[in-house]
Amino acid sequence: MKKYLTGFILLLFIACSSEKKEGLFPVLSYIKSQVAHVDTSFYPIMKITWLDSIRTDTQYVKREDFSNLAKDFLEMPDLAEKKYQAQYTEEKFFDQGLNRIVFTCKPKKSETAIIQQQETQIMPDPSGDKVKSFFIDLVTSNKDSLVEKKMLWKVDESFQVATLIQKPGQPQITQIMKVAWNGKPHE
Repeated sequence: MKKYLTGFILLLFIACSSEKKEGLFPVLSYIKSQVAHVDTSFYPIMKITWLDSIRTDTQYVKREDFSNLAKDFLEMPDLAEKKYQAQYTEEKFFDQGLNRIVFTCKPKKSETAIIQQQETQIMPDPSGDKVKSFFIDLVTSNKDSLVEKKMLWKVDESFQVATLIQKPGQPQITQIMKVAWNGKPHE
């Protein structure tokens, strides 16, 4: 499976580097495959929550609850779908400091887009390139508040959702939830 994924990533990078626009990186599909993997694993899953920088809860969670915890990722728009191609631009570059290939998608009209930024980091490796992380910045508003979600998915390790809620005339509320699995350190 890893050999096929490596070939896919290399092919995707080459395709994106050409003049012909092939589409944006399939972040949502990749995250769905991660969720499916964790749903069928026996990894211990730890959830840590903070409210305004104060740790409020740390607990192990049932595997059956994992996809519900990841719902912010699973319910986001899929920028790889054809209907989003004209609404977003994708920049790609190699960050030498991080040793990462970085794909960054931004909306052409930020005031109407839910996803304000989507970033994919891939680490080149002689044995095969490896997707390392995704960062997604979503913004939604309703009649009484502005909600921004800064979401980070570390492949095969953890995800984190920082929710910033701003209501008129009130201080901003920040809620952070981190979910880790696969025996990775829990901070």
